[in-house]
Amino acid sequence: MVLLRFGSNRAAKPRAARSIREATGSRAPAEVISPGAFSHESRVGLPRRGFPYTADVVSNLVFITGGSSGIGAAMARVVPYSDPRVINISRRELEGYDHYEADLADPAAWGGVADLFAREIEGFAGERVVFVHSAGTLQPIGFAGEVPTDAYVQQVLLDSASPQVLGDAFLRAARKTRAECHVVMITSGAAFTVFEGWSAYCAGKAAMDQWVRTTGAEQARRGGRCRLLAVAPGIVETPMQREIRAASSDELPSVEVFVDIHAKDQCRDPEEAAREIWSLLDRDLENGAVVDLYVPAD
Repeated sequence: MVLLRFGSNRAAKPRAARSIREATGSRAPAEVISPGAFSHESRVGLPRRGFPYTADVVSNLVFITGGSSGIGAAMARVVPYSDPRVINISRRELEGYDHYEADLADPAAWGGVADLFAREIEGFAGERVVFVHSAGTLQPIGFAGEVPTDAYVQQVLLDSASPQVLGDAFLRAARKTRAECHVVMITSGAAFTVFEGWSAYCAGKAAMDQWVRTTGAEQARRGGRCRLLAVAPGIVETPMQREIRAASSDELPSVEVFVDIHAKDQCRDPEEAAREIWSLLDRDLENGAVVDLYVPAD
């Protein structure tokens, strides 16, 4: 795990990450580097509509799962590249962007996404292709063995299996282009912190991190044209955070930690977090790096 410290632009919200780790008693060993504040100036990706696009029209091709809301939508809105084509892969549309409808908690949908990757990437002659996997769910919040079985199975499929299966499909498709390729998995501090009530979510993020580490090492051995990265964006004000705050203490014993963070206005803005995530693609990080954009305490 690489922890990135930020400069004065983050100082207004100093204790959010430490408060969670203190409350849960969890620690994660990590290399800490201090790049200073991000100075990345993102150009907002221009909305695109209409299938199909020919490979010689678009310079940058971006696939985003869960792109209809939260971090996924923010990643779509602040794509930093010129002439991007952004495809939102989710159940719901994001206005102004191409949409491939898929319920990624259903394994029957994964083959269609794989076909989408293959169709759009083969022969792509632009500069880069990026796959951002942001889709995920906290539901059902509650203890294993006590929540509805069907909902728990769907959560395991979405949070644990779909990142690996879709990541594999993207890497297969990426072999058909000479453009640089990136996989960005949106992970969480839940990968290394025990949150009672989130067993499937914590396990899913831990699996995602280890898949990125291992597959990044494999891609490095193959020459490194495809680069992998997992990023934990911190506590971001999204619909998922509202779900957390609405949980009962019986379902999520640490719920008051999140309520308190919100009350102190310490949740991050989604587009701010998204810009920092995009900036990481320009950094010389190890292939398969797992990065925590935590807010350092004083």
